[in-house]
Amino acid sequence: MTKSQDEATAGGSGEVKVDAAVRVYPGTPQEVYGFVVEDFGSDAGEAVDIGEHHIVDAARRWAVRLADGSLVFVDDDDLVSID
Repeated sequence: MTKSQDEATAGGSGEVKVDAAVRVYPGTPQEVYGFVVEDFGSDAGEAVDIGEHHIVDAARRWAVRLADGSLVFVDDDDLVSID
């Protein structure tokens, strides 16, 4: 289940929003730091299946620029803001 933007907060008081500093994949060996650069919100869409053929998964809500300069796309459950 995903949270609304108002509910997407990080184990502190920080809100996940554009320009927020975040931890991506928190609590896992893949944890990295970055900044949110885009919130696709409801534009993230849904998965597409035509008949028995899976065409594409739903897009991720958040675009995050990582400290190393790369870009990742994640959902609410994959990040928390840094206070």
